[in-house]
Amino acid sequence: MSAEVLRGHGVQVTAQRLAVLQAVSARPHATADVVAEIARSEIGAISKQSVYDALATLVDAGIVRRIEPAGSAARYETRVGDNHHHLVCRACGGVVDVDCAVGAAPCLTAADAAGYTVDEAEVTFWGTCPACATSVPSKHDRN
Repeated sequence: MSAEVLRGHGVQVTAQRLAVLQAVSARPHATADVVAEIARSEIGAISKQSVYDALATLVDAGIVRRIEPAGSAARYETRVGDNHHHLVCRACGGVVDVDCAVGAAPCLTAADAAGYTVDEAEVTFWGTCPACATSVPSKHDRN
């Protein structure tokens, strides 16, 4: 991700915004704290507030997507515009993308849309990732 992406979305280019965008691009599904660590390693000092402000600007511009799995801090990714879903590991909190179940947004149809025009469906699948599945004893092993 580059300055051209910011300019293309009408966002003023700053070192902080560019560092935050590059951090999110390099580490999809990262929390703001992780984004701040990555940005600091690139440009040196950047306040947590500057990171939050840059993330908000990038989300508002449609460059970055904010997701909030239940019980987790908000996470950020640059995969936008395709209405994909997420799979979250209950053990380690890892998040991976899952392509839309049936193609174009909203991917799912509400049984009763109550008069709404539905344009997006957000689905979070929960389970255990392969790494955690091999390290967590099964129910049979615990007895």
